[in-house]
Amino acid sequence: MTRTDTDTRYALFAGLCATFVGIGLARFSYAPLIPALVGAHWLTPGAAAYLGATNFAGYLLGSWSSQVVGRKVGIRFALRMAMLLTGLSFLACAWPLSELWLSVWRFIAGFTGGLLMVLAAPGILARLPAARRGLAGGVIFTGIGLGIAIAGGLLPLLLRFGLREVWLTFGGLTLLLTLLSWGGWQEGAPAADAATPPAAPPREARKALRTLYVEYGLNAFGLVPHFVFFVDFVARGLDRGLSAGAGLWVVFGLGACLGPLAAGSLADRIGFRDALRLSYALQLIAVLLPLVYVGNAGLALSALIAGASVPGVVTLALGRTQELLSDDGARRKAWRNCSVIFAIAQAGGAYLLSYVFAQTHDYAILFAFGAVALAVGLLLDLVMLRGRERPAPSQA
Repeated sequence: MTRTDTDTRYALFAGLCATFVGIGLARFSYAPLIPALVGAHWLTPGAAAYLGATNFAGYLLGSWSSQVVGRKVGIRFALRMAMLLTGLSFLACAWPLSELWLSVWRFIAGFTGGLLMVLAAPGILARLPAARRGLAGGVIFTGIGLGIAIAGGLLPLLLRFGLREVWLTFGGLTLLLTLLSWGGWQEGAPAADAATPPAAPPREARKALRTLYVEYGLNAFGLVPHFVFFVDFVARGLDRGLSAGAGLWVVFGLGACLGPLAAGSLADRIGFRDALRLSYALQLIAVLLPLVYVGNAGLALSALIAGASVPGVVTLALGRTQELLSDDGARRKAWRNCSVIFAIAQAGGAYLLSYVFAQTHDYAILFAFGAVALAVGLLLDLVMLRGRERPAPSQA
C-alpha cells in the first residue's frame, strides 16, 4: 500500500467521523432522547420539540456560512474545531442549567454539524479520481447511519444510569473520534472561489435546477416528522415505551447506513433524475404509514425507508447537480444552494411542526403535513420535468 493510499483511507475515515459526529450524533441522537427528557422533567413536550428545531436553525447558519468560515480560518482548522465544539456541546448539555443553556449548546451543535456536512466531503472527494468518488462519497455519508444506529443502540443501556450519563457518553465518543481523525484533515481551498464566477448553465439546466431546489426543500420538510417526532410518537403517542422507540431508531439508522450506497447504485442504473423520483415516492409511503398502519412491521418499514432517505437523497441531489451542470464552479454553487435550501426548509418545518404539536399534541397532523409536502414535490417533478433530457458533457 502506497503513502497516497494510506492518506486517502485516513481522509475517508475522517470524513466518516465528520458525518457520524455532525449529523448522526449531533442531530439525530436527539430525537430518541425527547421522551426521556420529558419523562425526567428536564423539559416540557413543547420545549423539547423547540430544542430540536433550534438545532436545525444552527445547522442552517452553519451550512450557509461554511464557505466564509473556510476562507477565514482554513478548511482543516474549521473541521477540527467543529468536531471539538460538537463534543463540548454534548458535555455542556449534561448539566441542564436552564432551557436557554440547552438551546445555546444545541444551536452550537447544529452550527458545527452544518460546517462538517458542507466542508468535509467536497475537500476529500476533490483529491480522488472521478471513477472513485461515488464509492468514496458513500463511505463518507455512511457515517450518518452509523451514528444514528449506534446512538439508538446505546441509548436504552445508558438511560439506566441517567440522562447526564447519555450526554457525557456521546461527548466522550465525539472527543475520541475528534482525536482519531485529527491528522486525517488536509488543507484545501473552500468549495466556492469568489474570484472565479461559475459559468451560466443552459436554459434547460436552469429550469431543472430550480425544480430540484424546490423539491429538495419540500423533501426536507416532509421528513421532519421522522427527524424530530417519530421516536416520541412510538414511545408516548402509541404508549409503547422508550425501548420500542429506540429500537425503531436503530432500524432508522440501519436504513441510513444502506441509503447512500443503495441510492448511488440505483442512480448508476437509471439516472439521478429517475432515482430521485423513486426516492420521493418511497418517502411518501414512509410518512403515510404511521397514519394508516401502526403495527410493528409498518413502523419498522417506515423507519427503514425514512432512514435510508436521509443520506440517500443527499447522494442523489449531489449527483443530480453533477448530471445537470458541466462547469465545476456552477456545480459547487448549486450544491451549496441545495444545502442551504434543505437547511431552511428543515429548520422552518421543525419550528412550524413544533408549534403545531405544542398547540394540538396530535402526532397524526404532523405526518399529514409531511406527506403533503412530499406529494407536492413528487407531483412538481412529474409535471415540470417531463420527457428526456441530455446530461451535461463530461469534463473527464
